[in-house]
Amino acid sequence: MLNIQLLLTGNELMSGDIVDSNSAMIAQSLAKIGLAVKRKVAVSDDINDLIEEINAISIKADVLIVNGGLGPTVDDLTAEALAQVADVQITQHPEALTHITQWCERRNFKLNAPNLKQTMLPDGCDIVPNHLGSAVGFHLRLNNCDIYCTPGVPKELQLMLDKELTPSIESLLPEKSHHHVSRYQVFGIGESSLQKLVDEKIDNWPESVELGFRASMPLLELKLTSKSEKAKAEKAACYEQLKALLGDHIVAQIDEVPLTFGDHLQALLREQGKKITFAESCTGGMLASSMTRVAGSSAVFDGSFVSYANDQKQAMLGVNEQTLAQYGAVSEQTVQEMAQGALAKTGADIVVAVSGIAGPGGGSDDKPVGTVWLAWGTSQSIQTVCLHIPANRYYFQHYVTAIGLDLARRLLLASEETPRYITERQKS
Repeated sequence: MLNIQLLLTGNELMSGDIVDSNSAMIAQSLAKIGLAVKRKVAVSDDINDLIEEINAISIKADVLIVNGGLGPTVDDLTAEALAQVADVQITQHPEALTHITQWCERRNFKLNAPNLKQTMLPDGCDIVPNHLGSAVGFHLRLNNCDIYCTPGVPKELQLMLDKELTPSIESLLPEKSHHHVSRYQVFGIGESSLQKLVDEKIDNWPESVELGFRASMPLLELKLTSKSEKAKAEKAACYEQLKALLGDHIVAQIDEVPLTFGDHLQALLREQGKKITFAESCTGGMLASSMTRVAGSSAVFDGSFVSYANDQKQAMLGVNEQTLAQYGAVSEQTVQEMAQGALAKTGADIVVAVSGIAGPGGGSDDKPVGTVWLAWGTSQSIQTVCLHIPANRYYFQHYVTAIGLDLARRLLLASEETPRYITERQKS
């Protein structure tokens, strides 16, 4: 396994004016080929610090990725620092000159002295193309370490990683990697609970298959990683065990880019040729927004209702005044009528309606803060449930939104299992 280390440079990085996302980007790109970053160091734009770190790291590491310090200003010092460590001259690199000349011509910019600074690189280095920005990356081998210098602009770095850097590092591996990752999104069960289930219910989990998680809201990412052809088959068997254990809590298998609940629900609706509508109170339009933020939503979503006040529940959805007076806005009877009204108004195939107490005020002994009623179904059958989600307003609204989308997903799947969030949070 290669010893890969990172050196991040920039005064803004050290002061907190810029949050470091590039090291995560690099690590994620390397993970695709089964490699990991062993160590990372961050320094300010100080030539002596750069020289010291480049020299020390290059002695220990197989690969050093230096990020930042390639720009046109006086505090961009990566090229100079590397040249001093390698004991070579700074010279104008012809490929870098061609790149910056063409870059300026495409933008009708006049080539100036600061631009030309980006062409002055350590003698003997190789260019790593930058397909977006003005500053090329470059590579130099020093102390048996392959040093790659990369731009700090995230979108430039991402493209360089994808097209140039990660493939180049992969070529350093002694043999072709059999590293393979399968990713799944899970909803309704937390990271610790999932790990506990695996420990208790699945015997003899193979050491050749790594189980990993990436916590996020609302969808948890579950990763199964294998590093050999034999382990790849074992990984498939592990997934079958997880599927039997988790059922429809597994939302979907995904590629490297995470998908939203809106993506998954819209795909199911398209597949079945159906449309959805929402009747929202406490979520304030978040269910509808989850759909419309996905391109192409007009094929499966015509519109919905945010009936926050009682008079709007009556005016927009036809909720009976007597229902509200007798049972209140947060009740089974009200969400049923909200759901029926939304279906009648839009002609949609399925509906989700929600009404709850997001807090921090407004609760009572009978209906404490965190109480929410949900209704979902079709014109033939409406189901309801009351849950208690004691949390701050932000979490409550986002979690209720996710539950509403998940209930719609399960309805489309004709799922018969009871999700854990109902078992654990149902209010009697």
